[in-house]
Amino acid sequence: MASEDLYAIAADWLKSLEVASSAGDATSFVSHFVSDGWFRDLLCFSWNFRTLSGVADGKSRLEHSGLRDFKLDDHTVNAPSPLILPGLQGIEGVQGAFTFTITKPAALGRGFFRLIQDGDGKWKALTLFTNMQDLVGHEESSADQHGLYEGRKMTWEEDVDAKFRAIEADPTVLIVGGGQAGLTSAARLRRLGIRALVIEKNPRVGDSWRQRYCFTVPIRMCLPPFKGTMYLSNARTTFPKYIPKGKLANFLDSYAADQELCIWLSSSIASTPVYDSSSARWTVEVQHGDRKVFLNPKHLVLATGYGSPRIPTWNGMDEFQGALYHSDFHKNAEQFRGKRVVVVGADEKVTMVQRSATCVISSSAIEQTYFKSPFPDGTPIEELDFRNNSMPVAFLLQLAISGGTQHMKMLDKELHEALRKVGFNLTWEPSPGSGEVGLVGFLFSRLNSGTMLDVGCGKLIVEGRVKIKQGQDISHFDKDGITFKDGSKLSADVIVLATGNESIMNTTRAVLGNEITEQLPPKVWGLDSEGELNQTYRPSGHPGLWFAAGSFEFSRFFSKHLGLQILARELGIA
Repeated sequence: MASEDLYAIAADWLKSLEVASSAGDATSFVSHFVSDGWFRDLLCFSWNFRTLSGVADGKSRLEHSGLRDFKLDDHTVNAPSPLILPGLQGIEGVQGAFTFTITKPAALGRGFFRLIQDGDGKWKALTLFTNMQDLVGHEESSADQHGLYEGRKMTWEEDVDAKFRAIEADPTVLIVGGGQAGLTSAARLRRLGIRALVIEKNPRVGDSWRQRYCFTVPIRMCLPPFKGTMYLSNARTTFPKYIPKGKLANFLDSYAADQELCIWLSSSIASTPVYDSSSARWTVEVQHGDRKVFLNPKHLVLATGYGSPRIPTWNGMDEFQGALYHSDFHKNAEQFRGKRVVVVGADEKVTMVQRSATCVISSSAIEQTYFKSPFPDGTPIEELDFRNNSMPVAFLLQLAISGGTQHMKMLDKELHEALRKVGFNLTWEPSPGSGEVGLVGFLFSRLNSGTMLDVGCGKLIVEGRVKIKQGQDISHFDKDGITFKDGSKLSADVIVLATGNESIMNTTRAVLGNEITEQLPPKVWGLDSEGELNQTYRPSGHPGLWFAAGSFEFSRFFSKHLGLQILARELGIA
């Protein structure tokens, strides 16, 4: 299809949609979708994240949109282009971005559409995405500082020190956790003019990565540059193809300094925070080094990672005389050279006792599908994040079931066949009956469990250098190994529990106590009934409490929405 045809189709459809939106005509608005179309909205129609499928069923929710001034975004990489979706081969379409304004509250927005022809040959939306970009009059600052402070009366150091003292005296937002989610959220809030203080339990920013497993040779299991790129950073153009964990840790440290983030290191919450609904403030006791400090922020953001290690209990664990630890605490195997090692679980390090089926994908397959296609070289990361997140997650999972996962499986066909021959149990369903949603489904529903990114372990299993014990439950531990319920035994000098991590709610309970935790919905992360992440970067169910979690790309994109929601509450418009 010629580019002028793509533009004409997109322009005609968008103009008609604007007429319906400006008139507040919900019936006309939904008529611009195919019958099974999808509509994802982030903060434009409500102060929340919503996804509607079979859009006509959600017509009543669209009656007061206030969206105006639709304009095709024809000057970016997201200008009208041919639509290509895995799982929908043979269907021609048009995709592209557009901008708009919101009347209440006064805001700027940006959207993305994917158009196909219906049975009558009319162009309609398969998916539509609307996204709040900025509140008018309170736009995110992107201008570089000129380097002169108070009319040359202050040095940069004095300026930063004064700003830090103001934040420490009265932080509007207290962020617990200085990993990628916490740092990105702090940087967003700073650019929106909101005072944010980060507390980090480790003595140095980046230690959550720096203290991970150690290897003496480079391996292809670290992050590619776009996965390690932060908001307002340029790591994609300066990092190697795969980022070593030490380099990534140092980058986080330098990022915090470059963004002038106010961070208290070696600091943690010392007692259960208390929320006062009359003042709409928290009272938080913080152990800051060797002293305790009481803070009264309006907002508390938990960016504490994906939960503590999940450590099952079996009889006799305290009798085992060898080394026993969770894989989160694995550094290297050098000290165990020549020892008998049993790993309970399956992950990318080693496999021994496989207690349930595992979703296995090779690093080369991931590079071809999850890295190269969504993140092509030479494209601004902000544009890619916008386009990738314009896809309704529930629809993405449908595409995976209808063909995307099968394509992934074909890329690893030889590996999977070889693993099956040696008794390794494979699955692409996070739970029985959920459909073969593959890796993306595991990411959204079972963060950090049930998957194995193969960077060489698969070959070791196939060659028999890593043995498999599959399908038998553990009965108990002995002083020198593990006994299974079928009576068989594995002798061991070292036992590593690669059993995943607890839910974020476990960490929440440890920080906030039972009373507040019981007031929250049961999940953080995982998908709600509409396909949006539970309580993550969106209202948590408790005033003044927010959760920031996920990978670098999640943090880059959704930290803006967290900042906008907090800003709106500070302005009294949400």
